[in-house]
Amino acid sequence: MAIKFQYNKTSLGDMRKKLQMRQRALPTIKSKESALRLEVKKARDAAALAQERMTEMLGRYEYMAALWGEFDPALLAVRGVDLRMSKIAGVNVPLLGGVEFEEKEFDLFSSPVWYADGIALLRELARLGIEYEVYIRRMELLDHARKKTTQKVNLYEKVQIPGYEAAILKIKRFLEDEENLSKSAQKIVKGKHERQEPEAV
Repeated sequence: MAIKFQYNKTSLGDMRKKLQMRQRALPTIKSKESALRLEVKKARDAAALAQERMTEMLGRYEYMAALWGEFDPALLAVRGVDLRMSKIAGVNVPLLGGVEFEEKEFDLFSSPVWYADGIALLRELARLGIEYEVYIRRMELLDHARKKTTQKVNLYEKVQIPGYEAAILKIKRFLEDEENLSKSAQKIVKGKHERQEPEAV
């Protein structure tokens, strides 16, 4: 990205303002990037933990696998998920408030004894699954924002700040050369006038 400028004092002042703005903004953007990086790691770890807990829970109840064929899946359904939005480093991310279940009644005498445990297990597995999905979405949003922030840091550090510094240097050199030429031209004109004055007398 080439920085457009003109060789005059107005452009020099404009370039200095733009450079100062970027130099002041860079530390803030860098701290936002590191905060986002940390939050992405937290969300990834929380998702991994939720998945690990689900796997562990399924492992503990593996002995019941043959019994699940008798289970009526209509007994438990997710009625609603309370999702709230939270801001982390300026990024809106989902936050799980709670999961609401709809549980149908069943006859305790005619149903297998383990149905109550099965419903509790399914309730916990569903909650963990939803929690996992929320953390994955949160991680995706934060990672996308982190990538954009990293691009902005790189743009400022590697392109714009050096570009504005180079433009300022070019404008300064041009204005100094112009001033030196102007002074030299004035000396030449003054010298001609001084040489012409004695001839006129």
